Amino acid sequence: MRASPRRVAFDVLHAVSVEDAYANLLLPTRLRSAALTGADAGFATELCYGTLRRRGLYDAVLARAAGRAVDTIDAPVLDVLRLGAHQLLGMGTPPHAAVDESVRLALALRLGRAKGFVNAVLRRVSERTEPQWVDQLLSGVNDPFERLAITHAHPRWVVAALASALTAQNRGEELEALLAADNVPARVSLVALPGLADAAVGAVDAELSDYSPLGMRAPGGDPGADPLVRSGVVRVQDEGSQLAALALSRARPIAPGERWLDVCAGPGGKAALLGAEAARAGAHLLASEISPARTDLVRRALAPLGDAVSVRTADGLTLGADPLERYDRIMLDAPCTGLGALRRRPEARWRKSEDDVVELAALQASLLTAALSVLSPGGVLAYVTCSPHPSETSAIVDTVLESHPAIERLDTAEVLDRVTKAPLDARAGRGAVQLWPHRHGTDAMFIQVLSRPGRA
Repeated sequence: MRASPRRVAFDVLHAVSVEDAYANLLLPTRLRSAALTGADAGFATELCYGTLRRRGLYDAVLARAAGRAVDTIDAPVLDVLRLGAHQLLGMGTPPHAAVDESVRLALALRLGRAKGFVNAVLRRVSERTEPQWVDQLLSGVNDPFERLAITHAHPRWVVAALASALTAQNRGEELEALLAADNVPARVSLVALPGLADAAVGAVDAELSDYSPLGMRAPGGDPGADPLVRSGVVRVQDEGSQLAALALSRARPIAPGERWLDVCAGPGGKAALLGAEAARAGAHLLASEISPARTDLVRRALAPLGDAVSVRTADGLTLGADPLERYDRIMLDAPCTGLGALRRRPEARWRKSEDDVVELAALQASLLTAALSVLSPGGVLAYVTCSPHPSETSAIVDTVLESHPAIERLDTAEVLDRVTKAPLDARAGRGAVQLWPHRHGTDAMFIQVLSRPGRA
């Protein structure tokens, strides 16, 4: 039987809640299997992503309305309530429809004993608008970061981290604009792989991107319906990720025969663009990924490039074990908190904690150290994170370079000024680049290109 939009949204939300699934990977699959298109697909998408974005706020509202902590509510019932809260407070669904459909969803999920509870809690939620609930939750709260966390549905530690990152660039006054941008769905960005889809830029039914010379913005709907996207020569990829790849591939002229490495290549977006750039200039890319499942994703992403690329399953921390292994260009898109992609991965803000930052920072520093050990003389390396958190960005580069005094920082802002169609105004200090959703319409990518002096 064809699943309803609410059921699809519930299935994805619940998988995120109890299985640590990724909504941006699971939702498209569920939409296709349920044959949802058009308005139904749009409703399911907003219901799922909107609920995930504002989950912390809705949990606080539901705790007030239920008179009990949300962690005492059974997980499937809580997810039904979260979806109902978003319909009431975030989507403008008429209260009778939101409540009645939530009760029907509970019954369809065989949660019949909870139907009275769902009905009662959501009716209490419907008694106030979202601004009214926010005002009530803010009562007695004086800490400015906590107030912003409630208002914009971010954990307090994330608000503090983003404030620190902006303040470091003398942009502290932009904090609220950034938090608001995190709650606005991102436009779907496309990249035309050079040498394979050059004619697609301007030909696909999409607007040209503001900055990337290879980028476009899809008009809406399912981008997979486009034959060029289905073939893999035009890919869904955030414009910030495109610029991160181009900062490496276009930092210097490419010499035929160069060897390139993507250390943490999964799921393959940057690797596909780098592979196309390498193939066009007679270089070769090795895409490496520690996870076998993600390695399979990389292989699929690189399939249109044929023999110009190769793929392996390997741990980036083992780089340097072979003294003869050297690369002229290295992409290190390090595992991170993902705080720069909260528009696209809304669950990330609730999934990570400050403890994760400490653990990830140690891994990031180790990966950068390992990658530098196989960088050829005259070679360049791009250290990239999809996070603006200072502990994952500039602090990592500073720490590692203390023990690598020969490594130089290239002026990444100047490199990208030669690449982009319009000035970025994204200089982050000491030659790095920091992109922002509220300023550039991209994910908050940090990009620092490094170089080992000498002749290859």
